[in-house]
Amino acid sequence: MPDSPHPDTPSLLPRPRKVEASGSDGLTLTEATRVSADRAARGTLTWLQRELGTATGLPLATGDEENAQIRLSVDPSAGLGREGYRLIIDSEGAIVVGNEPAGVFYGAQTLRQLLPPDAYRAAPLGKAEWRLPAISITDAPRFRWRGAMLDIARHFQPKREILRFIDLLALHKLNVLHLHLTDDQGWRVEIRRYPKLTEAASWRTQSQLGVSKPPVFDNRPHGGHLTQDDIREIVAYADARHVTVVPEIDVPGHSQAAIHAYPELGEAGEIPVGTQWGVFDEVLAVTDNVLEFYRNVLDEILELFPSTYVHVGGDECPKTQWRNSASAQQRIREEGLADEDELQGWFIRQLDDHLTKRGRRLVGWDEILEGWLLEGQGEQEAQERQETRDGGDAAEGRGGRRAGLAPGATVMSWRGEEGGIAAARAGHDVVMAPTATSYLDYKQSDSPDEPVPVGTLLRWEDVYASEPVPVGLTEEEARHVLGAQVNLWSEHIDSRRKLDYMVFPRLSAFAEKVWSEGERDHTEFEPRLRTHLERLDAVGVEYRPLDGPRPWHTRPGVYGWGYYPEGSEGSEGSEGSEGSAGADGSEGSDGEGPDQGRSAG
Repeated sequence: MPDSPHPDTPSLLPRPRKVEASGSDGLTLTEATRVSADRAARGTLTWLQRELGTATGLPLATGDEENAQIRLSVDPSAGLGREGYRLIIDSEGAIVVGNEPAGVFYGAQTLRQLLPPDAYRAAPLGKAEWRLPAISITDAPRFRWRGAMLDIARHFQPKREILRFIDLLALHKLNVLHLHLTDDQGWRVEIRRYPKLTEAASWRTQSQLGVSKPPVFDNRPHGGHLTQDDIREIVAYADARHVTVVPEIDVPGHSQAAIHAYPELGEAGEIPVGTQWGVFDEVLAVTDNVLEFYRNVLDEILELFPSTYVHVGGDECPKTQWRNSASAQQRIREEGLADEDELQGWFIRQLDDHLTKRGRRLVGWDEILEGWLLEGQGEQEAQERQETRDGGDAAEGRGGRRAGLAPGATVMSWRGEEGGIAAARAGHDVVMAPTATSYLDYKQSDSPDEPVPVGTLLRWEDVYASEPVPVGLTEEEARHVLGAQVNLWSEHIDSRRKLDYMVFPRLSAFAEKVWSEGERDHTEFEPRLRTHLERLDAVGVEYRPLDGPRPWHTRPGVYGWGYYPEGSEGSEGSEGSEGSAGADGSEGSDGEGPDQGRSAG
């Protein structure tokens, strides 16, 4: 366990690798305090001057290395590791050295935490002493992928809220924002070549409230989208805070909104934008025209998002329409595929190839393994398939010869750990996001006062205690685990206040899990968390209190899993038994998906 911070200093979160405190007086920031940075650290200099200057009211003028009290620099030879930093504070000044620019930024974040919580306010409160303790910290993250997924398809979040969310990720030293941009209930990104995607598909006539059966609706249109300039601004804002924005265009299921705008994309003609939550039969057709449409969409996405990784969903794709589709059955025969599962794998592979040729890497939910790494395959079979693919040939399938995923494809494991284990053993990189420990739309207690309680119980303690690397992987296989992320599906999250309540403090617990090395003990963590909540108070985050929801957090009359009004269809059912209706009003599939009914709707 790393050394504890000095008793007179605020607790740090996430916990650094090494902390050494001294008994000297430390550094007091004053009107005369100057800050300097070398060329590579100037981005952090600008950020620090703006954030601390706003909160303290101090000018924090730019100085040079000789007269500055706070000095920022990048030194790749410092031996600090990827994204690592060293922070040294004494009475003479503070030095932040990073292995790379990101490390300097994280060191500056730690420096800010060492000040009182009022250092996070948007204006100075008056006379205060801004003292940094004498301390030496050496730190670096455990994982390279420390992410959070924000679903803006179900309930749209405008640009200002996304920028705020990025600031909160950066405050916690998280470095990936996965934006879920499209789904049955809305398309949220401008595509110039296909204007109907935002003209027609970015809004719906109403939204389901909770998960009652029969469904209850709010009778209020909901919509919104991000322009391409909005996206460019978001990406640049995130980049300045060392957060990579990974876009998700979800295919071939969860595509009702796109099909509404362009009915030729689907198998059933004209359909509305989805208004209910769940998994639906409506999927994309697998024609050449549909593939060309999505290749064109991805090309515009690549112009907007410089991220190496591009997420294509690939989850929860019912096969009913394909079984009854002449074009889908013809595609199966022409490609020598065994069935509709392999057809889904083939569809994803076409987009995988497109991205690979453009120097990008596909990410998908763990269903993208289906159709080549089949359920029930053992490690030896997976290895044989991997060796065949690496040799440049397609792997033998039940219906012919079929290719697996490109070597660079990355799997996001949400249905437990099994998909991540299978992918890592087959040589693919993995991001772990299992529902039981990663879904921040899941309920935080068993109390019926939780607002729209869905999913299984997920407390901050559960998030903190869970281990990202699955048991049973070899050391070599474990290297394929890039990291982990938490997911916030927004079926039941229609405001910033509800978002704050569902995300915090669980995101704070997650941040330590993916950053800090060593054993985790929630009894040691909780005092530091309570101090950290004072920082969130200063920022204005309306987190869930540790002792439970307040009256204004509840949603009376909006029902979650297992909570139904007397006499309703679901009142006698078991928790999680509700289904979801198809676009034509028919019953859709039950089940729990990455956005569940991928959250629990």
